[in-house]
Amino acid sequence: MDAEEIERGRQRWQQRYDKARKRDADFTTLSGDEVEPVYGPPAGQAYEGFERIGWPGEYPYTRGLHPTGYRGRTWTIRQFAGFGNAQQTNERYRMILDAGGGGLSVAFDMPTLMGYDSDDPKSLGEVGHCGVAIDSAADMEVLFQGIPLGEVTTSMTISGPAVPIFCMYLVAAERQGVDPAVLNGTLQTDIFKEYIAQKEWLFAPEPHLRLIGDLMAYCAEGIPAYKPLSVSGYHIREAGATAAQELAYTLADGFGYVELGLSRGLDVDVFAPGLSFFFDAHLDFFEEIAKFRAARRIWARWMRDRFGAKTDKAQWLRFHTQTAGVSLTAQQPYNNVVRTAVEALAAVLGGTNSLHTNALDETLALPSEQAAEIALRTQQVLMEETGVANVADPLGGSWYVEALTDRIEQQAEAIFRRILDKGREDHEIGPITSGILRGIEEGWFTGEIAEAAFQYQQGVEKGEKRVVGVNCHPRSVTPELEILRVSHEVEREQVRVLGERKAARDEAAVRAGLDAMLAAARSGESMIPPMLDAVRAEATLGEICNALRQEWGTYQENAAF
Repeated sequence: MDAEEIERGRQRWQQRYDKARKRDADFTTLSGDEVEPVYGPPAGQAYEGFERIGWPGEYPYTRGLHPTGYRGRTWTIRQFAGFGNAQQTNERYRMILDAGGGGLSVAFDMPTLMGYDSDDPKSLGEVGHCGVAIDSAADMEVLFQGIPLGEVTTSMTISGPAVPIFCMYLVAAERQGVDPAVLNGTLQTDIFKEYIAQKEWLFAPEPHLRLIGDLMAYCAEGIPAYKPLSVSGYHIREAGATAAQELAYTLADGFGYVELGLSRGLDVDVFAPGLSFFFDAHLDFFEEIAKFRAARRIWARWMRDRFGAKTDKAQWLRFHTQTAGVSLTAQQPYNNVVRTAVEALAAVLGGTNSLHTNALDETLALPSEQAAEIALRTQQVLMEETGVANVADPLGGSWYVEALTDRIEQQAEAIFRRILDKGREDHEIGPITSGILRGIEEGWFTGEIAEAAFQYQQGVEKGEKRVVGVNCHPRSVTPELEILRVSHEVEREQVRVLGERKAARDEAAVRAGLDAMLAAARSGESMIPPMLDAVRAEATLGEICNALRQEWGTYQENAAF
């Protein structure tokens, strides 16, 4: 790009920056020196390929979505939490908010993630142990008691039963007197990544896509700020994928959901802003920064050039980041504080919109209150003390970072071509969706991830990939940690309360709601309104999911060795 064009871009950016609202903050170094809000090539200097880097707030958004960077608004501190019953988790949420957290992120227990009630035999021994137990709208109401849902953004990490859980969230808001139309937050809902990596599904892919399509249409029409799909690369990376695989599989899944929306006749400029993303921040500091920058650039280009998105918001890739759980070690667990801080810094320098920092004890158990506070303070130190929020994309123009960004983009595009080669142009939803479904059926995604994980583990075992406290520097004076333990009394109490709620409800209203939901499933009408009616009558998660299992059947993946 020649010098004149770069200067015109700088002037455009300056005009937008001047008009934008900025935080009331000290944008100087620790020594008191003023810093510019963004840096670029020196005046009068050409820069080959600068159109791929650009200015913050301009296509292709490599340097961020907003001209102000974090000067306008910092990332949201969104700590992931959930354990025991709804009352216990509500107390932890209040602690997080009181300590300066900006948003909530709900971790559900395994029975909830799989669509079973706490009194189901399959739930025995699992209730409340890896997240909070939610059986009905009454639990959701307790979960957010005293937390104004019209003001606090909430993320919910659940995919298989995401739609009935979302209905319970809407009913909880109604019971607070909050108009659901003003709700803001994200719901994971990403069923593709379940088949690819995490393995928490209820049915075959097609019925899940049917429900997701209903949800996208419902939110696009009536809950404009809410993001009903958080496309998740986190679990793909945690399963052993490389950075490029995480990026490519995640964005391909996102493209599949765009095809789904278009197949429903939705306007891409209306529904695409309801898509958000969820990435892993791993330990290779510069590679992670490059991954996030490449993600924005790829998404903007595909949305504009392939799917015809015209508005900025429809081309924006908004993403939440969580530090890498798989990088944490049981050995010398206080080292995990350092790992998490490095990963969080990479996410911030990559321009994340919200962030969760893992606790030092999460490789052993759910976080203790002290460990959760340290994780929260890690973000606050980055935000308040380091100066990283003063300049947009401070590593932009680095030869190393730009080369890594280009390389990861090229690797991702090669993977997209392989997925498209598997797809059919005449598929009822679209060729990318077709390629993803075929890759799932063939076990291609899981095979590629397994090979990457194997290669990394070999490197660890040979000592080529060094992990402090594991295969190098093993001596330690660290005492054994006190960890959070969830009492089995939680399960007994949850089952007891669930039984009382079932006995007190209007069974005819529950049955009517479930029957109307199944009728909608058969007719092709939206399933959201009748599902909401069933939830208002206190139909349980297990009852809703079991009714759909009976209607649609279950799914078993093809084994691959």
